[in-house]
Amino acid sequence: MNKVAVAVVVSFAAASLFAEIKMGAPFTDGAVLQRGMKVPVWGKVTPAQSKVLRKVRVEFAGQEKTAVVGKGGEWKVELDPMEASKESRTMTVSRVSPGFFFDSVAESVEIKDILVGEVWFASGQSNMECPIWGGGTRYRDMKGGLMTTMTYLPNVRYVKSPHKWSVEPVELAAKWCKFTPESLQLFHREDGKRGTELSAVAFYYARELYLALDVPIGILDASWGGTNIDAWTPRSGYDGCDESIKATEEYPVKADWKAETDKKGPIGGAHQQPTVLYNGMVASFAPMAMRGFIWYQGCHNSGESQLYCAKLHALYNGWSRDFENPDLKLYLVQLAPYNQNWLGICMAQNKFCAEEKNAALAVTADVGNFDDIHPNDKEIVSKRLAVHALKRDYGLAIPEDDSPVVKSVSFKDGKATLAFDNVKDWYVYAPDYSRNPAFELAGADDKWQPAKVVNYRKGKDRDGKETDTDYIDTPEIVLSSEAVPEPVKVRYMGQPKTSGTLYNEASLPLGPFETK
Repeated sequence: MNKVAVAVVVSFAAASLFAEIKMGAPFTDGAVLQRGMKVPVWGKVTPAQSKVLRKVRVEFAGQEKTAVVGKGGEWKVELDPMEASKESRTMTVSRVSPGFFFDSVAESVEIKDILVGEVWFASGQSNMECPIWGGGTRYRDMKGGLMTTMTYLPNVRYVKSPHKWSVEPVELAAKWCKFTPESLQLFHREDGKRGTELSAVAFYYARELYLALDVPIGILDASWGGTNIDAWTPRSGYDGCDESIKATEEYPVKADWKAETDKKGPIGGAHQQPTVLYNGMVASFAPMAMRGFIWYQGCHNSGESQLYCAKLHALYNGWSRDFENPDLKLYLVQLAPYNQNWLGICMAQNKFCAEEKNAALAVTADVGNFDDIHPNDKEIVSKRLAVHALKRDYGLAIPEDDSPVVKSVSFKDGKATLAFDNVKDWYVYAPDYSRNPAFELAGADDKWQPAKVVNYRKGKDRDGKETDTDYIDTPEIVLSSEAVPEPVKVRYMGQPKTSGTLYNEASLPLGPFETK
Protein backbone atom coordinates (compact mmCIF):
# COMPACT_ATOMS: atom_id res chain seq x y z
CA MET A 1 0.00 0.00 0.00
CA ASN A 2 1.50 3.35 -0.96
CA LYS A 3 1.70 6.34 1.37
CA VAL A 4 -1.23 8.14 -0.27
CA ALA A 5 -3.50 5.12 0.22
CA VAL A 6 -2.34 4.77 3.81
CA ALA A 7 -3.13 8.44 4.47
CA VAL A 8 -6.63 8.05 3.03
CA VAL A 9 -7.33 4.98 5.16
CA VAL A 10 -6.05 6.68 8.32
CA SER A 11 -8.08 9.80 7.63
CA PHE A 12 -11.23 7.79 7.00
CA ALA A 13 -10.68 5.69 10.12
CA ALA A 14 -10.25 8.83 12.23
CA ALA A 15 -13.46 10.28 10.84
CA SER A 16 -15.29 7.03 11.62
CA LEU A 17 -13.87 6.92 15.12
CA PHE A 18 -14.84 10.42 16.21
CA ALA A 19 -18.00 11.20 14.21
CA GLU A 20 -21.33 10.71 15.98
CA ILE A 21 -24.97 10.69 14.93
CA LYS A 22 -27.10 12.94 17.11
CA MET A 23 -30.84 12.60 16.69
CA GLY A 24 -33.37 15.41 16.77
CA ALA A 25 -35.23 16.00 20.03
CA PRO A 26 -38.27 13.71 19.53
CA PHE A 27 -36.31 10.65 18.45
CA THR A 28 -35.43 8.71 21.56
CA ASP A 29 -36.54 5.30 22.83
CA GLY A 30 -40.28 4.98 23.33
CA ALA A 31 -41.24 7.73 20.88
CA VAL A 32 -44.67 8.04 19.28
CA LEU A 33 -44.70 9.15 15.63
CA GLN A 34 -47.66 10.83 13.94
CA ARG A 35 -49.80 8.62 11.70
CA GLY A 36 -51.26 9.73 8.35
CA MET A 37 -48.69 12.49 7.70
CA LYS A 38 -45.21 12.71 6.29
CA VAL A 39 -42.90 12.39 9.28
CA PRO A 40 -39.70 14.47 9.29
CA VAL A 41 -36.76 12.73 10.96
CA TRP A 42 -33.65 14.80 11.48
CA GLY A 43 -30.40 15.15 13.34
CA LYS A 44 -26.73 16.01 13.00
CA VAL A 45 -23.46 14.29 12.32
CA THR A 46 -20.88 15.74 14.70
CA PRO A 47 -18.34 16.94 14.12
CA ALA A 48 -19.31 17.97 10.60
CA GLN A 49 -17.20 16.02 8.09
CA SER A 50 -18.86 17.11 4.90
CA LYS A 51 -16.07 15.94 2.58
CA VAL A 52 -16.07 12.39 3.91
CA LEU A 53 -19.44 11.79 5.55
CA ARG A 54 -22.02 12.65 2.95
CA LYS A 55 -25.12 10.55 3.66
CA VAL A 56 -27.39 9.32 6.43
CA ARG A 57 -29.86 6.47 5.95
CA VAL A 58 -33.02 6.05 8.03
CA GLU A 59 -34.82 2.69 8.15
CA PHE A 60 -38.21 2.27 9.81
CA ALA A 61 -41.40 0.28 9.25
CA GLY A 62 -40.24 -1.08 5.91
CA GLN A 63 -39.12 2.31 4.62
CA GLU A 64 -35.61 3.38 3.76
CA LYS A 65 -34.81 7.06 3.26
CA THR A 66 -31.45 8.70 2.58
CA ALA A 67 -30.36 12.28 3.22
CA VAL A 68 -27.30 14.22 2.17
CA VAL A 69 -25.47 15.69 5.16
CA GLY A 70 -25.18 19.48 5.07
CA LYS A 71 -22.07 21.52 5.63
CA GLY A 72 -22.85 21.90 9.30
CA GLY A 73 -23.52 18.20 9.72
CA GLU A 74 -27.32 18.58 9.64
CA TRP A 75 -29.58 16.12 7.82
CA LYS A 76 -33.31 15.42 7.45
CA VAL A 77 -35.50 12.82 5.75
CA GLU A 78 -39.27 12.46 5.45
CA LEU A 79 -40.92 9.13 6.12
CA ASP A 80 -44.03 8.45 4.06
CA PRO A 81 -47.37 8.55 5.91
CA MET A 82 -47.93 5.48 8.07
CA GLU A 83 -50.90 3.69 9.60
CA ALA A 84 -51.28 3.63 13.36
CA SER A 85 -49.40 0.76 14.97
CA LYS A 86 -49.02 -0.52 18.54
CA GLU A 87 -46.16 -2.74 17.42
CA SER A 88 -42.93 -1.87 19.18
CA ARG A 89 -40.47 -1.23 16.33
CA THR A 90 -36.92 0.01 15.97
CA MET A 91 -35.64 2.87 13.82
CA THR A 92 -32.11 2.43 12.52
CA VAL A 93 -30.16 5.51 11.52
CA SER A 94 -26.84 4.90 9.76
CA ARG A 95 -23.98 7.08 8.70
CA VAL A 96 -23.16 5.95 5.19
CA SER A 97 -19.65 6.26 3.83
CA PRO A 98 -19.20 6.39 0.06
CA GLY A 99 -16.99 3.82 -1.64
CA PHE A 100 -15.67 3.22 -5.15
CA PHE A 101 -18.14 0.39 -5.83
CA PHE A 102 -20.70 0.57 -3.01
CA ASP A 103 -21.51 2.55 0.11
CA SER A 104 -20.76 1.13 3.53
CA VAL A 105 -22.25 1.74 6.95
CA ALA A 106 -19.73 3.55 9.11
CA GLU A 107 -21.92 3.87 12.21
CA SER A 108 -25.52 3.16 13.25
CA VAL A 109 -27.82 4.15 16.09
CA GLU A 110 -31.07 2.46 17.04
CA ILE A 111 -34.15 4.12 18.51
CA LYS A 112 -36.23 1.37 20.08
CA ASP A 113 -39.86 0.77 21.03
CA ILE A 114 -41.36 3.29 18.59
CA LEU A 115 -45.15 3.40 18.08
CA VAL A 116 -47.22 5.21 15.46
CA GLY A 117 -50.40 7.06 16.41
CA GLU A 118 -51.54 10.57 17.30
CA VAL A 119 -49.20 13.27 18.61
CA TRP A 120 -50.17 16.49 20.41
CA PHE A 121 -48.42 19.28 22.30
CA ALA A 122 -49.77 20.85 25.52
CA SER A 123 -48.59 24.31 26.51
CA GLY A 124 -49.45 27.35 28.59
CA GLN A 125 -49.13 28.71 32.11
CA SER A 126 -50.04 27.36 35.54
CA ASN A 127 -53.45 25.89 34.78
CA MET A 128 -51.81 23.80 32.08
CA GLU A 129 -48.82 23.03 34.28
CA CYS A 130 -51.01 21.90 37.22
CA PRO A 131 -49.83 18.27 37.51
CA ILE A 132 -51.90 15.13 37.52
CA TRP A 133 -50.07 14.11 40.68
CA GLY A 134 -48.23 16.44 42.99
CA GLY A 135 -46.67 14.55 45.85
CA GLY A 136 -47.96 16.54 48.82
CA THR A 137 -48.94 19.83 47.22
CA ARG A 138 -52.45 21.16 46.63
CA TYR A 139 -51.27 22.36 43.23
CA ARG A 140 -52.56 19.28 41.42
CA ASP A 141 -55.65 17.63 40.01
CA MET A 142 -58.24 16.67 42.61
CA LYS A 143 -58.33 13.02 41.46
CA GLY A 144 -54.76 12.72 40.26
CA GLY A 145 -53.41 10.40 42.93
CA LEU A 146 -56.24 7.95 42.29
CA MET A 147 -56.03 8.24 38.51
CA THR A 148 -52.29 7.63 38.34
CA THR A 149 -52.66 4.56 40.56
CA MET A 150 -55.38 3.15 38.29
CA THR A 151 -53.88 4.01 34.90
CA TYR A 152 -51.89 1.44 32.98
CA LEU A 153 -51.84 2.50 29.32
CA PRO A 154 -48.33 1.81 27.99
CA ASN A 155 -49.37 2.82 24.48
CA VAL A 156 -49.95 6.36 25.74
CA ARG A 157 -46.68 8.21 26.26
CA TYR A 158 -45.55 11.66 27.32
CA VAL A 159 -42.62 14.04 27.34
CA LYS A 160 -42.14 16.77 29.95
CA SER A 161 -39.96 19.71 28.88
CA PRO A 162 -37.89 21.12 31.75
CA HIS A 163 -38.26 24.80 32.62
CA LYS A 164 -35.78 26.65 30.47
CA TRP A 165 -35.72 30.04 28.77
CA SER A 166 -33.27 31.05 26.09
CA VAL A 167 -32.58 33.98 23.78
CA GLU A 168 -31.75 31.46 21.03
CA PRO A 169 -33.26 28.02 20.31
CA VAL A 170 -31.66 25.24 22.32
CA GLU A 171 -31.41 21.51 21.68
CA LEU A 172 -33.28 19.09 23.93
CA ALA A 173 -33.66 15.33 23.97
CA ALA A 174 -37.07 13.88 24.75
CA LYS A 175 -37.55 11.45 27.59
CA TRP A 176 -40.61 9.43 26.60
CA CYS A 177 -42.49 7.98 29.58
CA LYS A 178 -45.40 5.55 29.55
CA PHE A 179 -48.78 6.04 31.22
CA THR A 180 -48.12 3.64 34.07
CA PRO A 181 -48.29 4.21 37.83
CA GLU A 182 -44.51 3.91 38.16
CA SER A 183 -43.92 6.60 35.54
CA LEU A 184 -46.76 8.98 36.33
CA GLN A 185 -45.89 9.15 40.04
CA LEU A 186 -42.17 9.50 39.50
CA PHE A 187 -40.32 12.74 40.12
CA HIS A 188 -38.01 13.41 37.21
CA ARG A 189 -35.74 15.79 39.11
CA GLU A 190 -33.39 14.63 41.80
CA ASP A 191 -34.44 17.43 44.16
CA GLY A 192 -38.11 16.36 43.86
CA LYS A 193 -39.36 19.89 43.35
CA ARG A 194 -42.72 20.73 41.79
CA GLY A 195 -43.04 21.29 38.06
CA THR A 196 -41.64 17.97 36.85
CA GLU A 197 -44.85 15.92 36.69
CA LEU A 198 -47.14 15.61 33.68
CA SER A 199 -49.84 18.26 33.26
CA ALA A 200 -53.26 17.07 34.44
CA VAL A 201 -54.92 18.59 31.37
CA ALA A 202 -52.42 16.79 29.13
CA PHE A 203 -52.98 13.52 31.04
CA TYR A 204 -56.76 13.56 30.68
CA TYR A 205 -56.63 14.78 27.08
CA ALA A 206 -54.32 11.95 25.99
CA ARG A 207 -56.37 9.42 27.95
CA GLU A 208 -59.64 10.56 26.34
CA LEU A 209 -58.15 10.28 22.86
CA TYR A 210 -56.76 6.81 23.53
CA LEU A 211 -60.02 5.47 24.95
CA ALA A 212 -61.94 6.80 21.95
CA LEU A 213 -59.47 5.96 19.15
CA ASP A 214 -57.56 2.92 20.43
CA VAL A 215 -54.33 4.07 18.78
CA PRO A 216 -51.04 5.08 20.43
CA ILE A 217 -51.03 8.64 21.77
CA GLY A 218 -48.04 10.89 22.36
CA ILE A 219 -48.40 14.09 24.38
CA LEU A 220 -45.58 16.62 24.91
CA ASP A 221 -45.97 18.97 27.87
CA ALA A 222 -44.20 22.34 27.80
CA SER A 223 -45.80 24.55 30.46
CA TRP A 224 -44.69 27.08 33.07
CA GLY A 225 -46.81 28.92 35.63
CA GLY A 226 -47.00 32.71 35.61
CA THR A 227 -45.93 33.06 31.99
CA ASN A 228 -47.35 35.15 29.18
CA ILE A 229 -48.31 34.24 25.64
CA ASP A 230 -45.42 36.31 24.28
CA ALA A 231 -42.76 33.98 25.71
CA TRP A 232 -44.35 30.99 23.94
CA THR A 233 -44.65 32.71 20.55
CA PRO A 234 -42.01 31.81 17.92
CA ARG A 235 -40.20 34.67 16.23
CA SER A 236 -41.77 33.56 12.93
CA GLY A 237 -45.23 34.23 14.36
CA TYR A 238 -44.66 37.97 14.23
CA ASP A 239 -44.15 38.00 10.44
CA GLY A 240 -47.12 39.97 9.14
CA CYS A 241 -48.57 40.39 12.62
CA ASP A 242 -51.15 43.00 13.52
CA GLU A 243 -49.79 46.50 14.02
CA SER A 244 -51.11 46.50 17.60
CA ILE A 245 -48.44 44.03 18.73
CA LYS A 246 -45.47 45.48 16.86
CA ALA A 247 -44.00 46.60 20.18
CA THR A 248 -43.91 42.97 21.30
CA GLU A 249 -42.30 41.93 18.03
CA GLU A 250 -39.63 44.60 18.43
CA TYR A 251 -38.97 44.02 22.14
CA PRO A 252 -35.19 43.82 22.70
CA VAL A 253 -34.80 40.35 24.22
CA LYS A 254 -31.79 40.20 26.55
CA ALA A 255 -29.80 37.41 28.14
CA ASP A 256 -29.04 39.74 31.07
CA TRP A 257 -32.58 41.08 31.53
CA LYS A 258 -33.01 43.35 34.56
CA ALA A 259 -36.43 44.02 36.05
CA GLU A 260 -35.61 47.49 37.34
CA THR A 261 -34.86 48.77 33.85
CA ASP A 262 -36.88 46.64 31.47
CA LYS A 263 -40.16 45.67 33.13
CA LYS A 264 -42.97 46.32 30.67
CA GLY A 265 -46.58 45.07 30.69
CA PRO A 266 -46.74 41.30 31.05
CA ILE A 267 -42.94 41.05 30.81
CA GLY A 268 -41.92 41.05 34.44
CA GLY A 269 -39.11 38.53 34.36
CA ALA A 270 -36.34 37.28 32.12
CA HIS A 271 -38.31 34.14 31.28
CA GLN A 272 -41.30 36.26 30.18
CA GLN A 273 -39.52 37.98 27.30
CA PRO A 274 -40.98 37.30 23.84
CA THR A 275 -40.06 33.91 22.33
CA VAL A 276 -37.69 32.79 25.11
CA LEU A 277 -39.81 29.86 26.37
CA TYR A 278 -40.54 28.69 22.85
CA ASN A 279 -36.77 28.72 22.26
CA GLY A 280 -36.00 26.89 25.49
CA MET A 281 -38.81 24.33 25.70
CA VAL A 282 -40.44 23.84 22.28
CA ALA A 283 -38.24 24.87 19.35
CA SER A 284 -36.03 21.79 19.30
CA PHE A 285 -39.10 19.61 18.62
CA ALA A 286 -39.96 21.44 15.39
CA PRO A 287 -40.72 20.36 12.68
CA MET A 288 -42.00 17.19 14.36
CA ALA A 289 -45.17 15.83 12.73
CA MET A 290 -48.14 16.28 15.04
CA ARG A 291 -51.88 16.85 14.86
CA GLY A 292 -51.95 20.03 16.92
CA PHE A 293 -51.58 21.62 20.34
CA ILE A 294 -53.78 22.45 23.28
CA TRP A 295 -53.34 25.77 25.05
CA TYR A 296 -54.38 26.95 28.54
CA GLN A 297 -53.16 30.48 29.23
CA GLY A 298 -54.40 34.05 29.52
CA CYS A 299 -54.34 35.11 33.17
CA HIS A 300 -50.95 36.75 32.79
CA ASN A 301 -52.13 38.77 29.78
CA SER A 302 -55.52 39.72 31.23
CA GLY A 303 -54.48 43.36 31.62
CA GLU A 304 -54.10 43.74 27.85
CA SER A 305 -57.12 41.86 26.56
CA GLN A 306 -57.39 44.27 23.62
CA LEU A 307 -54.14 42.77 22.26
CA TYR A 308 -54.75 39.14 23.10
CA CYS A 309 -56.58 38.10 19.93
CA ALA A 310 -53.70 39.41 17.78
CA LYS A 311 -51.24 37.64 20.06
CA LEU A 312 -53.13 34.36 19.68
CA HIS A 313 -52.85 34.74 15.91
CA ALA A 314 -49.09 35.27 16.25
CA LEU A 315 -48.79 32.22 18.51
CA TYR A 316 -50.73 30.01 16.09
CA ASN A 317 -49.02 31.31 12.95
CA GLY A 318 -45.58 30.79 14.47
CA TRP A 319 -46.23 27.23 15.64
CA SER A 320 -47.88 26.36 12.32
CA ARG A 321 -44.92 27.71 10.34
CA ASP A 322 -42.19 26.23 12.52
CA PHE A 323 -43.85 22.81 12.58
CA GLU A 324 -44.43 23.08 8.83
CA ASN A 325 -48.11 22.24 9.22
CA PRO A 326 -50.68 24.65 7.71
CA ASP A 327 -53.47 22.44 9.12
CA LEU A 328 -52.10 22.42 12.67
CA LYS A 329 -54.96 22.45 15.19
CA LEU A 330 -55.11 24.73 18.21
CA TYR A 331 -57.71 23.98 20.87
CA LEU A 332 -57.63 26.42 23.75
CA VAL A 333 -59.23 26.69 27.17
CA GLN A 334 -61.23 29.75 28.10
CA LEU A 335 -60.41 31.20 31.51
CA ALA A 336 -62.63 29.91 34.30
CA PRO A 337 -64.45 32.17 36.80
CA TYR A 338 -62.37 33.73 39.56
CA ASN A 339 -62.60 36.60 42.02
CA GLN A 340 -61.76 39.04 39.25
CA ASN A 341 -63.44 39.52 35.93
CA TRP A 342 -62.02 37.84 32.81
CA LEU A 343 -64.64 39.17 30.36
CA GLY A 344 -62.16 41.03 28.13
CA ILE A 345 -59.72 38.15 27.73
CA CYS A 346 -62.58 35.67 27.24
CA MET A 347 -64.02 37.79 24.44
CA ALA A 348 -60.58 37.95 22.82
CA GLN A 349 -60.45 34.14 22.92
CA ASN A 350 -63.93 34.01 21.35
CA LYS A 351 -62.85 36.38 18.59
CA PHE A 352 -59.72 34.41 17.75
CA CYS A 353 -61.62 31.14 17.46
CA ALA A 354 -64.17 32.79 15.17
CA GLU A 355 -61.34 34.01 12.91
CA GLU A 356 -59.04 30.95 12.82
CA LYS A 357 -60.56 27.90 11.11
CA ASN A 358 -58.14 25.49 12.81
CA ALA A 359 -58.96 26.69 16.33
CA ALA A 360 -61.72 25.90 18.80
CA LEU A 361 -62.53 26.86 22.38
CA ALA A 362 -63.24 24.79 25.48
CA VAL A 363 -65.54 26.91 27.64
CA THR A 364 -65.09 26.51 31.41
CA ALA A 365 -67.63 29.05 32.67
CA ASP A 366 -69.00 26.55 35.18
CA VAL A 367 -65.82 25.04 36.66
CA GLY A 368 -64.02 27.94 38.32
CA ASN A 369 -63.10 28.56 41.93
CA PHE A 370 -63.59 32.12 43.20
CA ASP A 371 -60.86 31.66 45.80
CA ASP A 372 -58.30 29.74 43.74
CA ILE A 373 -57.03 30.75 40.32
CA HIS A 374 -56.20 27.06 39.81
CA PRO A 375 -59.51 25.15 39.85
CA ASN A 376 -58.34 21.61 40.44
CA ASP A 377 -60.80 19.50 38.44
CA LYS A 378 -59.00 19.31 35.12
CA GLU A 379 -60.84 16.27 33.75
CA ILE A 380 -63.87 18.20 32.47
CA VAL A 381 -61.54 20.76 30.90
CA SER A 382 -59.79 18.04 28.92
CA LYS A 383 -63.04 16.38 27.89
CA ARG A 384 -64.19 19.67 26.37
CA LEU A 385 -60.89 19.96 24.52
CA ALA A 386 -60.99 16.36 23.37
CA VAL A 387 -64.51 16.57 21.96
CA HIS A 388 -63.22 19.08 19.38
CA ALA A 389 -60.51 16.68 18.23
CA LEU A 390 -62.79 13.66 18.22
CA LYS A 391 -65.34 15.40 16.01
CA ARG A 392 -63.14 17.59 13.80
CA ASP A 393 -59.98 15.53 13.40
CA TYR A 394 -61.14 11.95 13.88
CA GLY A 395 -64.65 12.01 12.47
CA LEU A 396 -66.59 10.62 15.41
CA ALA A 397 -70.34 11.10 15.12
CA ILE A 398 -70.60 13.81 17.77
CA PRO A 399 -73.62 16.07 17.17
CA GLU A 400 -72.11 19.17 18.79
CA ASP A 401 -68.62 20.03 20.01
CA ASP A 402 -68.95 23.81 20.40
CA SER A 403 -70.43 25.80 23.23
CA PRO A 404 -73.20 28.24 22.35
CA VAL A 405 -72.08 31.52 20.78
CA VAL A 406 -74.25 34.64 20.61
CA LYS A 407 -74.81 35.72 17.00
CA SER A 408 -77.32 38.59 17.30
CA VAL A 409 -79.40 40.64 19.70
CA SER A 410 -82.57 42.64 19.12
CA PHE A 411 -84.53 44.99 21.38
CA LYS A 412 -88.30 45.52 21.48
CA ASP A 413 -90.81 46.58 24.13
CA GLY A 414 -88.14 46.79 26.82
CA LYS A 415 -86.89 43.26 26.18
CA ALA A 416 -83.68 41.89 24.67
CA THR A 417 -83.82 38.79 22.49
CA LEU A 418 -80.57 36.93 21.98
CA ALA A 419 -80.01 34.45 19.13
CA PHE A 420 -77.24 31.84 19.30
CA ASP A 421 -75.33 29.33 17.25
CA ASN A 422 -74.61 25.80 18.49
CA VAL A 423 -77.77 25.35 20.54
CA LYS A 424 -81.30 24.03 20.00
CA ASP A 425 -82.63 24.43 23.53
CA TRP A 426 -81.27 25.28 26.96
CA TYR A 427 -81.23 24.02 30.48
CA VAL A 428 -80.20 25.92 33.59
CA TYR A 429 -78.29 24.35 36.42
CA ALA A 430 -76.94 26.05 39.54
CA PRO A 431 -75.94 24.32 42.78
CA ASP A 432 -78.60 26.28 44.67
CA TYR A 433 -81.27 25.49 42.02
CA SER A 434 -81.71 29.17 41.25
CA ARG A 435 -82.83 30.24 37.79
CA ASN A 436 -80.89 33.47 37.59
CA PRO A 437 -78.14 33.22 34.97
CA ALA A 438 -75.65 36.07 35.22
CA PHE A 439 -77.17 38.30 32.52
CA GLU A 440 -77.14 42.09 32.68
CA LEU A 441 -78.76 44.79 30.56
CA ALA A 442 -77.65 48.38 30.05
CA GLY A 443 -79.36 51.38 28.53
CA ALA A 444 -77.91 54.45 26.89
CA ASP A 445 -76.39 55.45 30.26
CA ASP A 446 -74.08 52.38 30.17
CA LYS A 447 -75.16 51.32 33.66
CA TRP A 448 -75.40 47.57 33.97
CA GLN A 449 -78.31 46.06 35.87
CA PRO A 450 -79.23 42.40 36.59
CA ALA A 451 -81.65 40.90 34.05
CA LYS A 452 -84.05 37.97 34.18
CA VAL A 453 -84.87 35.31 31.62
CA VAL A 454 -88.57 35.59 30.71
CA ASN A 455 -89.06 32.69 28.28
CA TYR A 456 -88.60 29.64 30.50
CA ARG A 457 -90.80 26.66 29.73
CA LYS A 458 -93.77 26.72 32.08
CA GLY A 459 -94.65 23.86 34.40
CA LYS A 460 -96.44 23.24 37.68
CA ASP A 461 -95.08 23.00 41.19
CA ARG A 462 -96.16 20.48 43.82
CA ASP A 463 -99.17 22.59 44.66
CA GLY A 464 -100.29 22.68 41.05
CA LYS A 465 -99.37 26.34 40.53
CA GLU A 466 -97.79 27.46 37.27
CA THR A 467 -94.06 28.07 37.59
CA ASP A 468 -90.87 28.32 35.57
CA THR A 469 -88.98 25.11 34.85
CA ASP A 470 -85.23 24.80 34.31
CA TYR A 471 -85.64 24.65 30.52
CA ILE A 472 -85.87 27.05 27.60
CA ASP A 473 -87.41 25.36 24.58
CA THR A 474 -85.93 27.61 21.91
CA PRO A 475 -82.40 28.67 20.95
CA GLU A 476 -83.39 32.26 21.74
CA ILE A 477 -83.19 33.77 25.21
CA VAL A 478 -85.42 36.72 26.11
CA LEU A 479 -84.35 39.09 28.89
CA SER A 480 -85.84 42.00 30.77
CA SER A 481 -85.00 44.23 33.72
CA GLU A 482 -87.26 46.65 35.56
CA ALA A 483 -84.21 48.86 36.13
CA VAL A 484 -83.55 49.13 32.36
CA PRO A 485 -86.78 50.03 30.52
CA GLU A 486 -84.95 50.65 27.22
CA PRO A 487 -81.97 48.28 26.97
CA VAL A 488 -79.39 48.70 24.20
CA LYS A 489 -76.81 46.03 25.10
CA VAL A 490 -76.40 42.75 26.96
CA ARG A 491 -73.62 40.95 28.74
CA TYR A 492 -73.21 37.62 30.46
CA MET A 493 -70.81 36.92 33.35
CA GLY A 494 -69.56 40.48 33.31
CA GLN A 495 -69.08 40.68 37.08
CA PRO A 496 -66.40 39.08 39.27
CA LYS A 497 -67.40 35.91 41.09
CA THR A 498 -70.06 34.79 38.63
CA SER A 499 -70.43 31.28 37.28
CA GLY A 500 -72.00 29.98 34.11
CA THR A 501 -75.30 28.12 34.56
CA LEU A 502 -76.65 27.81 31.00
CA TYR A 503 -76.00 24.70 28.88
CA ASN A 504 -76.88 23.50 25.41
CA GLU A 505 -78.19 20.01 24.67
CA ALA A 506 -74.61 18.68 24.49
CA SER A 507 -73.99 19.81 28.11
CA LEU A 508 -71.59 22.53 26.92
CA PRO A 509 -71.88 25.84 28.79
CA LEU A 510 -72.43 29.33 27.48
CA GLY A 511 -69.33 31.47 28.04
CA PRO A 512 -68.91 35.16 28.89
CA PHE A 513 -69.82 37.77 26.26
CA GLU A 514 -70.92 41.34 25.76
CA THR A 515 -72.91 42.56 22.75
CA LYS A 516 -71.69 45.65 20.96
